[in-house]
Amino acid sequence: MAGLWPLRFRLWTLGLGLWTLLLAGCAVGPNYQRPADPALTPAAFRGETPASTNSFADLPWWRAFQDDALQTLIRTALTNNYDARIAVTRVEQARAAAALARGQLFPQLDYGVSAGAGKNIGAGDTPSPTGKNGSALAAYATASWELDLWGRLRRLNESARAQFLASQEARRDVQISLIAQVAQSYFQLLALDRQLEIARQSTNSYGESLKIFNERLHGGVASKLETSAAEALMDAAAATIPDLERQAALQENQLRLLLGQNPGAIVRGAVSLAGQAPPEVPAGLPSALLERRPDLREAEDQLRSANAQVGVAKANFLPQLDLTALFGEVSPELSAFTAGATPAWGLAAGLTGPLFHAGQLRAQYAQARAARDQSALQYESTVLNAFQEVADALVSREKLAAARARQTSAVDAYREAVKIAQERYRLGNADYYEVLQEQQLLFPAENSLVQYQLNQLLAVVQLYRALGGGWEMDVPNR
Repeated sequence: MAGLWPLRFRLWTLGLGLWTLLLAGCAVGPNYQRPADPALTPAAFRGETPASTNSFADLPWWRAFQDDALQTLIRTALTNNYDARIAVTRVEQARAAAALARGQLFPQLDYGVSAGAGKNIGAGDTPSPTGKNGSALAAYATASWELDLWGRLRRLNESARAQFLASQEARRDVQISLIAQVAQSYFQLLALDRQLEIARQSTNSYGESLKIFNERLHGGVASKLETSAAEALMDAAAATIPDLERQAALQENQLRLLLGQNPGAIVRGAVSLAGQAPPEVPAGLPSALLERRPDLREAEDQLRSANAQVGVAKANFLPQLDLTALFGEVSPELSAFTAGATPAWGLAAGLTGPLFHAGQLRAQYAQARAARDQSALQYESTVLNAFQEVADALVSREKLAAARARQTSAVDAYREAVKIAQERYRLGNADYYEVLQEQQLLFPAENSLVQYQLNQLLAVVQLYRALGGGWEMDVPNR
């Protein structure tokens, strides 16, 4: 055994030298660089406030949507929604795949125990039968190690880690989308509640008008035209109530689905649609957008993974160096086996490389390069789409705010006109048909105002989503 130590020492020295060379060497294939295209980064967003230096996306969601009922719904959705839970399992799968790829960088240790009996058996079937009755026992441990001379394993590890990071960004993107969907559905439900309230008010108002016209018709001071018109308006308004109730029920079911719950009612908060004041939302800098949106970060991680796969495909052209070792005991008798008098050991190195594969390696390399180019184009497309979404949301928010203000003035004027018409009727200076005409203008205007209020809130939700939803996803302590 003493004569083995110089050989072992030389082998360990050789292995250490190769490992040092490995660490100092560069992996084959291109190193990742983010695509630089000035056209993809505009100087400012269209519709952005020039003086803004912070971003609405830096606000956590519980500050962006200040409604206790909505916040409760969002918390429930983040916990129970099936898409969010599925995204978590994808992250765990990617984490395990990254650990699997990382493990290939280190030596692999295995063990084995065998027992056999026979006569005149060739090598490879059972241990050599050297004892009485041709029996043999063996116990051994083996080690194998692929020296990553060209960086193939490092590129595999780089690709797997990028996939893991991409899965984390995909999970965050699901969370942000879920928050936006819950907020959007909740605001739409509040809008339906308000429209239902307007429909009932208009039905009651038209009903009062019909009652007055019927009394005047019976008194001989009104025509059938007035009663028929009032009745038609009342029935038309009443017909919208069941449909609005249907839409509200469907919206509640949609919200319950986002919450991961069975269909049912949704508890509203104390804040009405009109009370949902849109916050001031200065846009962030375009360069910060690239670091904030999870879909952009996911696309870049996918590009980094595809870039590493080019290195893997290139390394497949080069030889692979494997080191193997074996140490154990082989004995024809159990007593000799336990005494440890028959050790067995072995060290080996193998160099293997491709010689002829009928163009398969070149095809794999070409495929990896094409996949990398596809990921680069997808990343650039995602960047361009992100800036469009932010610009669209900013423009929509600005224009809808102006439209809501004008429509609010219009509704106030219509209400004043109805009030004046009613006063003129009480004083005997006008016919009640004049009141009916003003009501016909008021109720549609109120419905239009509801739509503007809703669209303005949805624009805020879209901007929140387009800017990446903020950094903090945890629920605040209260």
